[in-house]
Amino acid sequence: MPATTLPSTAELRDRARAALERVGVTLVEGDGFAARTPITGEDLFGLKATTAEETDDAVAAAAEAFRTWRTTPAPARGELVRRLGDLLREHKRELADLITIEAGKIRSEALGEVQEMIDICDFALGLSRQLYGRTIASERPGHRLTETWHPLGVVGVISAFNFPAAVWSWNTAIALVCGDTVVWKPSELTPLISLASSRLLERAAEDTGAPRDVHRLLLGDRALGERLVDDSRVALVSATGSTRMGREVGPRVAARFGRSLLELGGNNATIVAPSADLDLVTHGVVFAAAGTAGQRCTTLRRLIVHHDVAEELVSRLATAYEKLPIGNPFDDTTLVGPLISVQAHEKMRDALSRAQAENGEVLAGGKRRLADVAPDAAYVEPAIVRVPGQTSVVREETFAPILYVLTYDTFEEAIALHNDVPQGLSSSIFTRDQQEAERFLASDGSDCGIANVNIGTSGAEIGGAFGGEKETGGGRESGSDAWRAYMRRATNTVNYSGGLTLAQNVSFL
Repeated sequence: MPATTLPSTAELRDRARAALERVGVTLVEGDGFAARTPITGEDLFGLKATTAEETDDAVAAAAEAFRTWRTTPAPARGELVRRLGDLLREHKRELADLITIEAGKIRSEALGEVQEMIDICDFALGLSRQLYGRTIASERPGHRLTETWHPLGVVGVISAFNFPAAVWSWNTAIALVCGDTVVWKPSELTPLISLASSRLLERAAEDTGAPRDVHRLLLGDRALGERLVDDSRVALVSATGSTRMGREVGPRVAARFGRSLLELGGNNATIVAPSADLDLVTHGVVFAAAGTAGQRCTTLRRLIVHHDVAEELVSRLATAYEKLPIGNPFDDTTLVGPLISVQAHEKMRDALSRAQAENGEVLAGGKRRLADVAPDAAYVEPAIVRVPGQTSVVREETFAPILYVLTYDTFEEAIALHNDVPQGLSSSIFTRDQQEAERFLASDGSDCGIANVNIGTSGAEIGGAFGGEKETGGGRESGSDAWRAYMRRATNTVNYSGGLTLAQNVSFL
């Protein structure tokens, strides 16, 4: 089927049902809310929503399961995640189908998301034998001072539509090997991939003898997420979404002395130095700015280019944008699928209008496609907009494929422009100048949680900790030592001296 020919909603409904059945989901339809597809913009199924009472019951069940799970040896907990990884491999194509149907991702990106789930299971399996504490030198003779890590409790995961399964897996695989249990509230825009992922974890639990309630799924609107946020039995709330959402979640969790892990907005930039390889830049920028139809938290939104190479680079990018195949995400030639909704296109259109009102110039793209074929869907041309500086619209994140182009003269000016936004997720520089590369990575360079050299802002590997600074929330997920967010720390002193020596040479009695 060509990129400009879209599958019918009926065909997508049949494909979704078949994928669900192959992973073991028996779909129970209802009238609580609708599963829909951005490919046609139409509803697929009516689904039963989780009630407030069922949400409370799910948290209670997870809290009870935690009592058993926390004392299960960590390598045995790893066996559950290992089995989940096996099932993900077995059903990779079915899961990718559901991601494409519900999130609109092109085929390679949907398969890539499932691979990311598999990769984090492999990482977490190894981690289950590496939850290391430390031994600390004690000032007192005959004493041993150590630091140990212990399971935290119930982890509430609130995930967004753009990575509907990978972000859940980052949190869930790590939380499970750390000895926590999980209650998941996915985006109401992607319930089908959530049902499939949850069912595979249920099967893994059945196969390994893990408690059934180590994981529970909630389907419905934001009110369910609010119940997780406010429930004192939920030790950690890991929430992915907008900065606006984070402003609500963070204080509410803190008010009950719970923990939060926030992955919020990004307004990511790339600096292009005069020495940069423009072939490399073009490839890196087009994927980072137009991939996933601009709907990644790491999407490139600001291109800060040296004056000497700005005209040539913009010309190259405009030419590449004109050739981007836009349409049916199931077609292997398509590179840009639909936005998640018509409302997302309206926000993109409004941002372009504001940019023009602030003396910006649309150099490429920005138009809607296939509206006559799918009036309820939103296929758009990724846009390139030259702007006179970091205007108000440039300082905001629009979750759509708009690339703002700014120019600079000195490296110091480029860094200042780069850092002069409220968000701090992902960043990169393209340069052949080693000094510039090192300065970009230094403490007075990029202020983001992710800083890259000669690659774009998108495409993080699971081995590194993922997250950002400032209004991005400060949380870290996935690799490195991100596991510590899911555990509690204890400092232990053991006295084997036979006497009682107080610290700091205090004398008492």
